[in-house]
Amino acid sequence: MTTVRRILLTGARGQVGWELRRTLSCLGEVVALDSRSMNLADADAVRQTVREMAPNIIVNPAAYTAVDKAESEPELAHAVNAVAPGVLAEEAARLGALLVHYSTDYVFNGSGSTPWKEDGACDPLNVYGATKLAGERAIQATGCRHLIFRTSWVYGARGSNFLLTMRRLMRERPELKIVADQIGAPTWCRDLAEATALVLSQVAAPASRFDEGAPWGVYHMTNAGETSWHGFAKAIQTHDDAGARLLPIPSSDYPTPARRPLNSRLNNDKLKQTFGISLQDWHAALALCLEADSK
Repeated sequence: MTTVRRILLTGARGQVGWELRRTLSCLGEVVALDSRSMNLADADAVRQTVREMAPNIIVNPAAYTAVDKAESEPELAHAVNAVAPGVLAEEAARLGALLVHYSTDYVFNGSGSTPWKEDGACDPLNVYGATKLAGERAIQATGCRHLIFRTSWVYGARGSNFLLTMRRLMRERPELKIVADQIGAPTWCRDLAEATALVLSQVAAPASRFDEGAPWGVYHMTNAGETSWHGFAKAIQTHDDAGARLLPIPSSDYPTPARRPLNSRLNNDKLKQTFGISLQDWHAALALCLEADSK
């Protein structure tokens, strides 16, 4: 009798979690929990839930993602982004389970113009980035089997993100000023979810080629290509046929409570070399996202 693999998924109502509920379903029984079912700010509740579920795989896309608000709520951001992943990792180690966790380009300070590699020096500029880095290190310290996927500029057809904000504002205002000196890769949440499922289908297979050489660690996972927030907005406008005038501005003209890195480019070569996976160009992903949303 074959035992069904149990996958515990956090953040089920978030934009990445929503897609993962679908892409992971072919790999096992997905137990999808939202913040009402498991509050990541409550470490004891997180531990109790994992022990009750006893999953084979834990996938954690849930996070405190309000970058500016984190500057005034550092304790809450730390509880969700740093403490909770550490608890999940401790329980994964106890169960012999695999933990999949998502992190961010904001662990880097954004200097230079070269895409960041996984072993680049981390030096976050804001509380959000610092708490996400602390979460990475808490996971690594447990010694559990883990995959940490750093990504950037995530968007989708649901939730709260740059795409949806721009589509709304372009209809409400005749002119928008958009930051043009921060460079990164807009990443469609569906592509993230599908790539995650492809990786898991390799590492969790009964006769995995990784049995002898474990692929655990940090990987960068973004759509291919690069642009600025202004360039992203222009691309959205092209597909959306909205009439607002989009003016490029430097970050200094749009002060925010949290500093943002100017260079958010991530090098995805390790993902390609290890798993043979490359996410599509961000232009193509955006077109597919908007096409899917229009149906």
